[in-house]
Amino acid sequence: MTPKEFFEFAKSKNAEMVDLKFCDLLGTWQHCTYPIDALDESTFEDGLGFDGSSIRGWQPINNSDMLAIPDASTAAIDPFFEEPTVSVIANIVDPITRERYSRDPRYVAAKAVDYLKGTGVADTCYIGPEPEFFIFDEVRFDQRQNTGFYSIDSVEGAWNTNRIEEPNLGYKPSYKGGYFPVSPTDTYGDLRTKMVNEMRKLGIVVEAHHHEVGTGGQSEIDMQFAELTKMADQFMWYKYIIKNVAFKAGKTVTFMPKPIFEDNGSGMHTHLSLWKGGVNLFAGDGYAGLSDTALYAVGGVLKHAAALLAFAAPTNNSYRRLVPGYEAPVNLVMSQRNRSAAVRIPMYSNSPKAKRFEFRCPDPTANGYLAWAAMLMASLDGITNKIDPGEKLDRDIYEMTREELVHIPHVPGSLEEALEALETDHEFLKVGGVFTEDLIETWIDYKRENEIAPLKLRPHPYEFFLYYDN
Repeated sequence: MTPKEFFEFAKSKNAEMVDLKFCDLLGTWQHCTYPIDALDESTFEDGLGFDGSSIRGWQPINNSDMLAIPDASTAAIDPFFEEPTVSVIANIVDPITRERYSRDPRYVAAKAVDYLKGTGVADTCYIGPEPEFFIFDEVRFDQRQNTGFYSIDSVEGAWNTNRIEEPNLGYKPSYKGGYFPVSPTDTYGDLRTKMVNEMRKLGIVVEAHHHEVGTGGQSEIDMQFAELTKMADQFMWYKYIIKNVAFKAGKTVTFMPKPIFEDNGSGMHTHLSLWKGGVNLFAGDGYAGLSDTALYAVGGVLKHAAALLAFAAPTNNSYRRLVPGYEAPVNLVMSQRNRSAAVRIPMYSNSPKAKRFEFRCPDPTANGYLAWAAMLMASLDGITNKIDPGEKLDRDIYEMTREELVHIPHVPGSLEEALEALETDHEFLKVGGVFTEDLIETWIDYKRENEIAPLKLRPHPYEFFLYYDN
């Protein structure tokens, strides 16, 4: 869509407003809304100014001016404004140099794709994420000098089988018992369908939706795979739509990986394949029907997995999910069917077009632009250096002895460990100028100062159970 076509599109929809959106460093959409007559075709070159110092992880206050350049090709009618409003995604530019901003996540994704094409290895990276989320009826939390707590509730919560509901009909998914039950146990089929239909109106192809394993309304909606940058754009819409549809229904959604103790957390298993000239380069006659190119790509992801998780599992809470016993992919190995492996090769189809690997460690708090760009760069490093993915884990890990388990590498045990891994292992991300040292340092510093250090300072509620009467 050209700028001229953008205005024609807006006119055809009777849109009087334009909502400009862009993604901050951590993966949250920011926006500003303009009357459509405040813009013209030159806006798509000149951009619109904003305060970059007020955006997390971006500019200092003494160098705050930034420009957002709308990308006309991303225009769509926003489904959540009462008045017809055209939404458009922007790229961020320095107002003086006119260069793309190194900390704009969308720019990082674009550079990763350009680098892929420049290598000659492939021309397309397809990404297929499986984001999971919880739908709750209420959430309350607080943190002060004298109190710290959270409380969540859900009509589906297993803890509510004894609640007075006048009447309580008892259909509550049990802990780890939420996978695929029909109604009345699954109460959110219609709500998920509303979410899916809003996505479809925007051209997002959805393959399926269903209840997930966890109690308390855990759900999953799967989008069909798409080119990396397009999927990252769609993932922003995905979160926006799900939260707003839930909100309108009087519900609240969280993509937090582990909101419920002793139940499965929410992951974002991510499928990746590389194509060239319309041919899937990952199909072959090797292990699980993979090509050498695919196996080397898996080798790169496994080698750099600890560093990747600083972007792909980017919160303290992420590591409450990445623990044994909850179907979590804690083992840094490859397997064609074992779901405790960090990399799984789906075996649902023997078609060459279906061959890909699935990195199971990411979760939906990740910034898709950064996490998937990092996965692509790790894959390319594996292909370039022919990195062996190592031994396959096709056995049931729960039947293995302690002596056998000690030889299997595991994911980092905390965000702090993942950031330390990124600090020492990030040269593969900088190849081709895709990730800059500035962005990586900013990411590490922000996470340490704003997430790790504050959490260390605060007493944990469970510590009162352990130590209060010592």
